[in-house]
Amino acid sequence: MAAGVPHGLSPAMRGQALERVEPNGEVMRPILHACTIDLPSDRGDFGSGVVDLLGSEDVFISLVEYGSEVADQGLFAEQGMPRLAPSQFGPNRLQRPLPGRSASQHFFSVGGRAFCLFTVIGSHSRRMATVPRAAEVVRGLHVTDRRTLVRQGEMT
Repeated sequence: MAAGVPHGLSPAMRGQALERVEPNGEVMRPILHACTIDLPSDRGDFGSGVVDLLGSEDVFISLVEYGSEVADQGLFAEQGMPRLAPSQFGPNRLQRPLPGRSASQHFFSVGGRAFCLFTVIGSHSRRMATVPRAAEVVRGLHVTDRRTLVRQGEMT
């Protein structure tokens, strides 16, 4: 995963850029975060510890990779990086209600890899202004397809 992040956003990769298997057999997959505020080091995959700090003009983006074994099917059947629109955001799309906040969640596959894109904006009433900022980040995301990673020896 790679991101061309616009000025004013803080990007951070949780874990590593590619999946790896820990000695105990646990598979660790990459998670990309981008936010308009400084990201705390202690944060959850989907923004716990961050989204409650967002101001009305702020956005938080999480791109979480799932296993290639679930790519291109079921929940992950949709192909290609989603295009964000204000109509996709709602206060009821957060794991727990937070006053004023709004979120969208998309499951999809790119190049044989499965992902969830979770985006939170600081103010539902300001979504017409803030969603375009998040959409610009999403347009700058790049995912290398699984076949290329396997050929390069970076994925099994």
